[in-house]
Amino acid sequence: MSTQESRGILFTHTRPQEGFRLLELTPELEDLLTSKDAPVLELKSPSTALAQAVIDPTAHDYVNLCTPTQTYRIRQVQSSNSLHILRPSRGEISQEDIKVVEEEPGESGALNLPDEAVTTISKCSSTLELHIPPGGFSAIPFLEKSLRLYDRRSDDDGDIAMGGSADPTAPLGSNEMRTARKNVCQDIPVSTAQCEQGWMELCAFVDGAEEVACWRPSPRSRLAVWKRLVEGAVLQGIDLEKQFLVGDLWKSVLDDDEEMEPPFPRALLEAVVRRICIADERPPLSDDIKWASFDKVECTQWVGETYLAATAPTTSSAIGRSELLRAWKDCLPETWRGEVALSKLPNGCYNSPDPTTICFVEPSQRQPANKTASAPTTAAKAKNTRNWHELLKGRR
Repeated sequence: MSTQESRGILFTHTRPQEGFRLLELTPELEDLLTSKDAPVLELKSPSTALAQAVIDPTAHDYVNLCTPTQTYRIRQVQSSNSLHILRPSRGEISQEDIKVVEEEPGESGALNLPDEAVTTISKCSSTLELHIPPGGFSAIPFLEKSLRLYDRRSDDDGDIAMGGSADPTAPLGSNEMRTARKNVCQDIPVSTAQCEQGWMELCAFVDGAEEVACWRPSPRSRLAVWKRLVEGAVLQGIDLEKQFLVGDLWKSVLDDDEEMEPPFPRALLEAVVRRICIADERPPLSDDIKWASFDKVECTQWVGETYLAATAPTTSSAIGRSELLRAWKDCLPETWRGEVALSKLPNGCYNSPDPTTICFVEPSQRQPANKTASAPTTAAKAKNTRNWHELLKGRR
């Protein structure tokens, strides 16, 4: 019977050990990084001032890993199974580096070192894990603190925007607006796509006066733009449910007197149109919006929510339900008014201090219905990923 020759590989320990941090990749991120056109990833965290402004107690403890479209929170997880990082020794082992017991020197007095050897250069007792909380990530809380508030109605004579003044007669080029948005988003710890989504949802816009400034319109400003938009569309015969030129809509809101100042910046109207237009027709934020059309169901919902936020932002300012429904209808084109109903408002966007009144609930105060249900699944997934022997068992 033949016997197999025992072959040993020398295992050594290098000192000092090198510092390594092991990051566990999700399957989606692994596919993205191994793709032909792998994107650049970013490590982002808010500035100290911004983190304190949004009252985020975890902002100082975590860093987010951002792809162009997704955000992951990086958190350190302790492991009971330490991982050793090995490196081939490539013949660099010498007698001074190691002590070999049960090994006698050869005739030359040197140790008989094997040709193959590996050395451990780092020991990792913890790993970095990528985590997405049940509610996901949103740029809106950070944008609300970073952007200036534009709070001017089109019927306010001489009223100014809070936080500065926007000049509606100074249009900016695409490159200037893109640079201004980029400067705002660079300290916001979410992906570029999520930041642009939050920008669009807030109807944020860039406008220039003495300096380039980024603005977010208040609910009453958004409502004023919508009312002026509807009035102009009716007067000019523009069907909002069919594709129209945004430039024609802008002309319809201007006064006949060319010397009159526009009621609001054109960039604000375009931001509102971009927010409420049909999603499939919405161009990227980096492109100008030239054509648009509205879906009356979605648009009616947005108008109702915006009206409630503008007129009843708190419990103390709650209004009657019948008053809301009547005013909501008055804000819509005649053919859309049949869509008005409290059931058409977004889930959780309002509260009723008593059976007859209603008030707005800020998005940050709303509780997603599936948050509790999804939390155990996320926790279980996190628990399983800590067991490296389970992860690697299927790949042996």
